[in-house]
Amino acid sequence: MRGVGIDAVDIERFRVSLQRTPTMRTRLFTPDELASLAEAKDPVPSLAARFAVREAAMKAMGVGLGAFDFHDVSVERLGSGAPRLRVEGRALELAESLGINGWHVSITHTSSVAMAVVAAL
Repeated sequence: MRGVGIDAVDIERFRVSLQRTPTMRTRLFTPDELASLAEAKDPVPSLAARFAVREAAMKAMGVGLGAFDFHDVSVERLGSGAPRLRVEGRALELAESLGINGWHVSITHTSSVAMAVVAAL
C-alpha cells in the first residue's frame, strides 16, 4: 500500500455551498457523475460523498488541493453497485510518479455526514 486517505463532509454545509454557488456542481463533478445522480430524490448526500472521495484520494497520495483538477478523480459504479475510483489527467500522472497502480474506495453517508476512504496501492 502506498497511502490511505479518509475524508468526511457535513452534508447540510455542502448543500448550502451548492445552493450558494450553483456552478460548483459542474466544477467539482464529471458529467457522468451528475447524470448518474440525476434521478435521485436528493443527490446531495451522494455528491458530498463523491467530494469526500476526491479529498481522500489527495490524502492517499500525500498532496493537497490544487495538485490535480477535481474532474481528474471521479466515482463510477460497477454493475454490482460497488464504487470504483476513476483516475485520469494530472492525478493519474501524479499517481504513476508515486508508483500507484491501483485503488480501493469505500463510500458511505448518514443523514448528516458523508465519508470516503481511499487506499492507493
